[in-house]
Amino acid sequence: MEKYLMANGLRLAYEEFGQPANPAIVLIMGLGTQMIAWPDALCNGLADRGFHVIRFDNRDIGLSQRIETKKDTNVLKLLLRKRVGLSIRVPYTLRDMAADTVGLLDQLEIDSAHWVGASMGGMIAQVLAAEYPERSLSLCSIMSTSGNPELPQASWRVARQLISQPGITNEQAFLKHALKTWAIIGSPDYPPTQEELTERILTAVRRAYSPKGFANQMAAILESGDRRGLLRKIDAPTLVIHGKADVLVPVEGGIDTATNIKHAKLELIEGMGHDLPKQLLPRFVDSIDQHIQTI
Repeated sequence: MEKYLMANGLRLAYEEFGQPANPAIVLIMGLGTQMIAWPDALCNGLADRGFHVIRFDNRDIGLSQRIETKKDTNVLKLLLRKRVGLSIRVPYTLRDMAADTVGLLDQLEIDSAHWVGASMGGMIAQVLAAEYPERSLSLCSIMSTSGNPELPQASWRVARQLISQPGITNEQAFLKHALKTWAIIGSPDYPPTQEELTERILTAVRRAYSPKGFANQMAAILESGDRRGLLRKIDAPTLVIHGKADVLVPVEGGIDTATNIKHAKLELIEGMGHDLPKQLLPRFVDSIDQHIQTI
């Protein structure tokens, strides 16, 4: 059941698994995605290994506080400005979102934690490990990237499907769009059934839906740019996990992330796309646990 606290001046929704006295793992979710996208089986699996697991809704998403802006964020305009080398103004940055996460720890009276981030959450976790070393026990960056502009990018078909989401305003349209999105970016070797995917999508949209938050978070990603310099500052033991079949954040992003973090371990998974398939959850639990146990 969700609980709420004030962190970095914002009201954040969060959940806990396991015993608070155990070492903390903070799960940080990706672009426009709620904390419930971290499957209960993963959270409970890590709790069963002796961790205090915390998942939360990032600002602007789920049941956490929305960020009010004078004008709606125009993602396409920001993309075009970024592509031609112009500066962009954004409602907030990945650093602001990292500060939210530290504020969450502060309110829970946790000195330090293991960061596990997926996609944009991996980027936030990278910022945390680089800029808050005293709060960082380890880093696990899943299906994320370094921001290196020379890396292969998602195709226009994939990018167009993603950035079209903010304009959707009703449940059935959202379901249709989301089913198409996951058909494109999901794991080809580990597909969910249509019923499973439909239930997951409807559970999320009925819990909360924030198209403006999606756009604002996309802007934060664009603003972050090339993070290789940041990654080279990271001393925390790091594991990078990436799917070889990821069409949204191609596998080169994971490889480059590991290349730029000292002594990082890299785990590439055949047939995994840009999601957390239930068939791979035991492997994720094992990989994260083993990574932490070797520290």
